[in-house]
Amino acid sequence: MTPSIYIRHTVALSFQEFLRSLVNLIPMKKTTHRTPTRSDRSIVQLVAHCACILAIVLITSRGVLEAADDQKQSELEASYFSPPIQVTQGLTKAGEGYFSPDSTRICYQGVPQGYPFYQIFTQPFDMQSPQPTSAQRISPGRGRTTCSFFSPDNQKLLFASSHLDPNMQQTEDAAIKQAKEDAQSGRRRRYQWDFDPYSDIFAFDFDSKSLTRLTNAPGYDAECSFSADGKTIVFVSDRDGDPDIFLMNADGSGVRQLTNVPGYDGGPFFSPNGKWITFRSDRIEKDMLHIHVMRSDGEGDQALTDGKSVQWAPFWHPTKPWMIWTGADHSDPEKRPNYDLYLMRYSVDGDNFIPGPTIRMTDHPGADVLPVFSPDGNHLMWTASRSSERVSQLWFSTINLDALELSLNRAAALSLPQQQ
Repeated sequence: MTPSIYIRHTVALSFQEFLRSLVNLIPMKKTTHRTPTRSDRSIVQLVAHCACILAIVLITSRGVLEAADDQKQSELEASYFSPPIQVTQGLTKAGEGYFSPDSTRICYQGVPQGYPFYQIFTQPFDMQSPQPTSAQRISPGRGRTTCSFFSPDNQKLLFASSHLDPNMQQTEDAAIKQAKEDAQSGRRRRYQWDFDPYSDIFAFDFDSKSLTRLTNAPGYDAECSFSADGKTIVFVSDRDGDPDIFLMNADGSGVRQLTNVPGYDGGPFFSPNGKWITFRSDRIEKDMLHIHVMRSDGEGDQALTDGKSVQWAPFWHPTKPWMIWTGADHSDPEKRPNYDLYLMRYSVDGDNFIPGPTIRMTDHPGADVLPVFSPDGNHLMWTASRSSERVSQLWFSTINLDALELSLNRAAALSLPQQQ
C-alpha cells in the first residue's frame, strides 16, 4: 500500500467512525412512532454538514497525497543520498546555493515576491535539522544579481549585481511588462541568462555591513568565487568582447585574463588545492556547454565532456577526487531534455588532469541543477523543482559516500578493455 493510499484509507475509516459517533448522539427512544424533536433535527443537520466538510477534505487530500507519492525516491537516488529536503521557501523561486565555510549559513539567489530579478540572500542553516529559515537579503534590492559565494574566512560575501544601472527604472519596467504579457498569453520562455552590461562584482562585509565594488570595467562581470586561501577571485567578464575567465586579487586589483577563445567560458571554480580551475564552455557549438578544466595559470585547458549534450555547473568535492555537474542529452530535437546530476572521478599526474569514470546520480522527472558539496563533503545541496508547485528551490541531502565509490569502481571496471 502506497503512503497516499494508506492515509486516504485511514481518513476514510476515521470519517466512518466520526459519523457513527455523531449519529449515536441522537437520543432515540425505543418506539417506532416517535416524532423527531427540534434537537434531533439540529443534530442530523450537524452530521450532514460535517459529512460534507470531511468529504471535501478527503477529495482535496487526494492531490496533496499524490504529490507526496511523487516525491518518493527512485531506486537509483535512494542508493546514493537520503530523501531530499527543501530548505528555501517564501520566494517566487530560489537557486544556486552555497554553504558557508562553517556550514552554519547558506547563500543563494532568489526572486522576491513582486520583483522581476534575482536578489542575494543568506539564511541560518543547521546540518542536523535542515529546513527553511528566515532569509536575509544581502544585495541592495534592485537590479539583477547572481553568483554569491562566501569568503574562506566567513567574513565576506561575494556576488555580482547590476544595481548601478543608470537606466534601472526602464530595465525593471521592461522586465515587468514582459512578465505580464507572458502570463496573459500563457507563454513559457526558454531559459536564458542575461549578460547585463551593468553587472559588476561586489563584496559584502558581514561585520561592517559595507559593500565594496571590486570591478568597474564596461560590460558583464559576474560568476565569481574565491580560491581556498581567499587571496584570489576567479570570475567571468565579457570586457574583451565575449565571456572569458579572469583572475583578480581579493581586493579587485591585479586583473589577468586566463581564457581567450571565441564562445562563452563561465561558471569557474578553483579546485580545493588551488591548482586547477573547472568551468563550462560552448566554444565548440553555441549553447552546447561542456565541462572544461585548466591549471590555475590558464594552461592545460581540456574538455572533460563532449557530444550533443549540455554539461554545466561543475563543482569539486572538497576531499575526494570527484567532480559533480549537471547534464542533459540534446541529441533528439523531438525530446525534451531533462537535467540530472552526474559524478566523475578524476586523477592528476603532475600537470596532467585525467578524467575517470562517470555515474548518474539523479533521475527525477524535474530538473536537478547547480549541485554543490558541503565543506565536509558529506552533504549535497542543489537547485530543483521537486515540490508540488514545480518551481525552483534549494534542496539538501546526505550522500552515501561508500555507495558512490562502489558505483565509480564498477563504472571504471566496465570501461577497461576486455582481455582476449
